[in-house]
Amino acid sequence: MLSGADGDQPGVIMNLFRFVKGLGLTPLICGNIKGLQDFYRNPTTQASFAARWQLTPEMVTQFADGTKISIEQACVANATGMGVAKRGMIGLNYAGHIDDMVTMYDVEELKRQGGIVDYVVGPKPGPGVFVFAITDDPKTKHYLEYGKLGTGPLYSFYTPYHLIYFEIPISIARMVLFQDIIMAPIGGPVVEVVTFAKTDLKAGKTLDGLGGYDTYGQCENASTARQENLLPVGLAEGAILKRDLARDEVITFADVELPADNLIQRLYREQTQLFFPELQENAVEVKIL
Repeated sequence: MLSGADGDQPGVIMNLFRFVKGLGLTPLICGNIKGLQDFYRNPTTQASFAARWQLTPEMVTQFADGTKISIEQACVANATGMGVAKRGMIGLNYAGHIDDMVTMYDVEELKRQGGIVDYVVGPKPGPGVFVFAITDDPKTKHYLEYGKLGTGPLYSFYTPYHLIYFEIPISIARMVLFQDIIMAPIGGPVVEVVTFAKTDLKAGKTLDGLGGYDTYGQCENASTARQENLLPVGLAEGAILKRDLARDEVITFADVELPADNLIQRLYREQTQLFFPELQENAVEVKIL
C-alpha cells in the first residue's frame, strides 16, 4: 500500500478536501499557503536558514524557489483530478486572511475548469492549507452562513498547521488499521512539474539537482506538458544542455541529452507508455522510449 501522509501539506489538503466533500460541497480550489516564493533562491542564499533548522541548503532552496510546492500541488492534482489554471499556477499575493480571498477568483471559470490546485503567498494562517468550495443547496447555504462562513458563492475552509513529525504516525495507523489511504493518484497524470532555467545557462552545462543553482520546477497540466515535450523536473539532474537557455525559459526533452539510463527514466517510460501511448510515434525525438 502506497500513500501520502498526514502532516505535510498534500496529505493535510486531502484530509480537508475529503471533509468538505463529506459536507456535500463541491471543492473548486485546493490550495497551499506560502510565506515566500522566489524562483531564484539557491543553496548559497538559503545556507543560514538551513543551518538554523539542521536542514540541507538544497532542501531549503526547494521550499523557497517554488519546486517543492509545485511537486506537492501536482500530487494533490493527481489525487483529486484537478488541473492548474495556468503554467505555474495563479499564486496570488495577499497580506490579509485566507477567508478574504474567496472574492478574488472567477467562480464560473473555476467551475469550467473542474476545479484547480493553487497556492497563495502571504495570507494568514501561515503555514496552512485551504479548500474553497461551492454549493447549490439553499439549506446548506443557510447553515453555512449561520456557521459564520459567509454568503458564498465560494466558502473557505482551512487548516492552520501541518505538524509533520507528529501526524505521520496517524497516517500509519489509518493505513494499517483501516486500510485508509490518505493520498494516492486516481488515474493517469493530471499535472506534471516541468523544468525551468533558474539563471542563464550555456550549452554543454550539466544540470544540477532539485534545490540547486540551475533549475526550478513549475506545475503544468500533463496533457500540455506532453504535447510540448517538456522535461519533468525529476529527470533534469545530470542532463546536458544542447543549447543556450535564458533565465525562466522552460526546458524540453529536445534541449537536453539525458544521462545514462537509470531507474527514474525507466519508470517514466513505463508511465508514459501506459498513460500517453499516442506519444510512442515520437519516442526517439523525445527520448522517452
